[in-house]
Amino acid sequence: MALLDIDALSVAIGDTPVLHNVSLKVAPGEILGLVGESGSGKSMTLLSAIRLLPRGAKTSGAIRLDGADLTPMSEREMCKIRGAKIGMVFQEPMTALNPVQTIGRQVAEMYTIHRGLPGREADRAAADHVAKIGLRVPLDRYPHQLSGGQRQRVVIAIATALQPKLLLADEPTTALDVTTQAGILELLKSLARREGAGLVFVTHDLAVVAGLADRIAIMKDGAIVEEGAAPAIFRTMQHPYSKALRTAASLPPRARAKPLPAAAPVVDAKNVGVVYRSGGLFAGTATRAVDDVSFTLAPGEIVGIVGESGSGKSSLARSVLGIQKAASGSIRIGGDDLATARAATTRKIRQRIQVVFQDPYGSLNPRHRVETIVAEPLHLLDTSLHTADRRKRVEEALQRVGLSATDADKYPHEFSGGQRQRIAIARALILEPKVVVLDEAVSALDVSIRAQIIELLKDLSDRLGLAYLFITHDLSVVRALADRVLVMQNGKLVEEGAIAEVFANPKHPHTKELIAASPSLEAAIAAREATA
Repeated sequence: MALLDIDALSVAIGDTPVLHNVSLKVAPGEILGLVGESGSGKSMTLLSAIRLLPRGAKTSGAIRLDGADLTPMSEREMCKIRGAKIGMVFQEPMTALNPVQTIGRQVAEMYTIHRGLPGREADRAAADHVAKIGLRVPLDRYPHQLSGGQRQRVVIAIATALQPKLLLADEPTTALDVTTQAGILELLKSLARREGAGLVFVTHDLAVVAGLADRIAIMKDGAIVEEGAAPAIFRTMQHPYSKALRTAASLPPRARAKPLPAAAPVVDAKNVGVVYRSGGLFAGTATRAVDDVSFTLAPGEIVGIVGESGSGKSSLARSVLGIQKAASGSIRIGGDDLATARAATTRKIRQRIQVVFQDPYGSLNPRHRVETIVAEPLHLLDTSLHTADRRKRVEEALQRVGLSATDADKYPHEFSGGQRQRIAIARALILEPKVVVLDEAVSALDVSIRAQIIELLKDLSDRLGLAYLFITHDLSVVRALADRVLVMQNGKLVEEGAIAEVFANPKHPHTKELIAASPSLEAAIAAREATA
């Protein structure tokens, strides 16, 4: 008998159908990878399984756990099942955890609520369980005092405290760096195997599930379009959508048609240091986020900066942008020193360098039309443009990134995530800068949209001679886009070089660790086939 048996499940919210005749089975100890892009119905399937659908949702079909149908159960009955028999690992641990309770108390709650253990006994049980899953932090800490990977381990500890028969994981590694992601994946896999629990792992990344799942189901528009055993499914894919996902996940390495011309660097950073202070100027503590980093960026060159969370990547990028003042060293943009430039020169510098942020939803003002958003940087010009000229510049910028001129009259909510990131890129290009800093600019996108944006960025660099400083934790993206790579660890630059050389012959142990932890679809398939 299947542990989880979803049979002909359909869900509608109001008059909008979101799931269509979904059927899935998961056996004890089996790992099912549920793959699809945003809006495909993956998360809604998990919420249906745990009966946490939005108010007003209408369902048909059956959801059985160990043969018992969950669909007719009351909320009181489901509260006894959630946590005890079904554990849920959510995507964003900061919203899944209570910010005003210690992590130990949040894990201990499971033993108090479901097993009736008093405070001290519950605390001891929580401490034993947290140690068993490899979380080595004091339990009296609060969520904000932990790293992203530590917070996700706390969420996993809560979900697995009572050894549930079924574990549901909704994009649990999307926002994590590659080494932390590898640790979380191995933890979930070991828990499923050791405890004999069924695991449903939801993701948009085929490379992740290729090395993890026993079976893979691919969703599109609320329906399962293909399902099969891993790794065989990758050789037998029939549906066009499945094939498109695979193609998008297999990013080819960058190959320039012609070499970069020799020219003075557009960014010249020497011995840059960034220090953050807390607790007051005299009695406080100082944290060195960037420590003596030097690099150059040539016209038209694409340089990737990679490293784990907290390695100093974003702090270095903020310094290059002039958002964060460097405590030591110098940064020159087009020959002008950021630290000593006067107001008029600073305006010129800011015209030469622009930025694209990670979140295409949070970086655009929802109350403004696209024309206003894209035109924002034009205030840096020495003279203001007439309305017609301003509109023309906006339309040209939108068309340059593959959007239409009429999109200028729309609002951000009328666009998909990939289209919003194109709008953000259009905003960065409207001043015709020499340098664009991209801070995790594709990490929030689905794999097919990510592939489109990477191709767009390469095309814009080739046509316009743009130089990019590309910050990411995803080595596959760097390999597909960049000419050179800088590897950072604990604020220091530990390795740099041409992409092909660093990937083929990494010298620093941390670089080797990052490359080994970075999920590669083809490598994962080959490894699974070798052990099958």
